[in-house]
Amino acid sequence: MKKRNVDLVVLSDIHLGTYGCHAKELLVYLSSIKPKTLILNGDIIDIWQFRKSYFPKSHLKVIKKLIDFASKDTRVYYITGNHDEMLRKFSDTHMGNFSLADKVVLELDGKKAWFFHGDVFDSSVHHAKWIARLGGIGYDYLILLNRFVNWALTRMGREPYSLSKKIKSGVKKAVKFISDFEATAAELAIENNYDYVVCGHIHEPKILKKENKKGAVLYLNSGDWIENLTALEYHKRRWKLYSYAEEVNEIRVNEDEYFEMETQLTRQLITSLMVNNIKPKWFKLIC
Repeated sequence: MKKRNVDLVVLSDIHLGTYGCHAKELLVYLSSIKPKTLILNGDIIDIWQFRKSYFPKSHLKVIKKLIDFASKDTRVYYITGNHDEMLRKFSDTHMGNFSLADKVVLELDGKKAWFFHGDVFDSSVHHAKWIARLGGIGYDYLILLNRFVNWALTRMGREPYSLSKKIKSGVKKAVKFISDFEATAAELAIENNYDYVVCGHIHEPKILKKENKKGAVLYLNSGDWIENLTALEYHKRRWKLYSYAEEVNEIRVNEDEYFEMETQLTRQLITSLMVNNIKPKWFKLIC
């Protein structure tokens, strides 16, 4: 597979060790890129919901792939999130190309970028951890149920459906929390003179310019590999929101177009042979 060179890639909320993690799809994406810098922006391994009975080979392969990046020429930053907060006791650890941190500030072509997970804005994580953990377990099983529903819908020839997105969009408090999260991150970034603020945590992929009286900042969220299957890419001074679903659909469209083109050429060839009364051996065999 030919790999794309990318200056910087941001991944978050992979949740390895949970039923909802799309590790196989992530492996396909990781095998398609060659990043100079890779930022793992929290909740990569879900230590909250870690089960000895469930950690498939595909999840282990993702870890191996991330280690491979660090062992070669890629600079890897692992930023801790709430689901892997146990690693915070080891923050500011550096081993070769690998660094473990709570936040990272980088200069990208003369502009300052601030990377952090974002759970610091979530009061439920800090004041009622048992509720947050219970919610995490419920969310994981909801995603598992959603996979079964989508499997059934696909068998019936219907479009997949996201239960969690429907619930989020229908609950006013969830919509407000996401809006407040984005506004708070942007305001803090503007106050600290950052040009970019890059978060995870809320599983809402986005690139959005935020402004107030003090200035402006580009707010970015890398989404997740549970529902959205997204990543952020920075290359040649531009940010791009990568979507695995869009990439797969594009490949399918190209394959369909190729098949149609191939079929048309075959028909034209057969017609030409018939007009010229040239019948190859295979034509005689099927006629």
